[in-house]
Amino acid sequence: MKYLKNFALAASAAALLCVPTTASAGTGDEQIRKLDIMLMVTSLRCRMGSDDFQHHYRKFSANHLSTLNGAARRMEQGMVKRHGSKGAKRKLDQISVGMANQYGQGHPWLGCAELKEITSDLAGSKDPAVLAQAADELLGPRPRSGGRYARR
Repeated sequence: MKYLKNFALAASAAALLCVPTTASAGTGDEQIRKLDIMLMVTSLRCRMGSDDFQHHYRKFSANHLSTLNGAARRMEQGMVKRHGSKGAKRKLDQISVGMANQYGQGHPWLGCAELKEITSDLAGSKDPAVLAQAADELLGPRPRSGGRYARR
């Protein structure tokens, strides 16, 4: 249990370093931020096996940097308006730690091989709409029927 707690803390800290910490509850920006955290955490989890996709995650992050940073800035601005500076930081930390904890043991319905393939696909696109679609489909507790990622 202590390992899981340390892993979650390290993962959330890494997530906070990868993209500026920001969030606006319930928006597409928050979903994009959560997608980024989920991919980062699961890439760390899968790094020891044959389906290590950290390279694909780094490429994804680099190719979508402006989208990820824009979503992060808008989230932060929304949180500051609602909760003030200190409250916004606390809320953003809650979101990041919650995501790290949620995916620290893996994705609920995708394994490392599928996540590697999906991350590689996302890294090859520069279309922000693709990120919103992927977030909508991948962050649920089970696959959406008919979704692009449902049958991996």
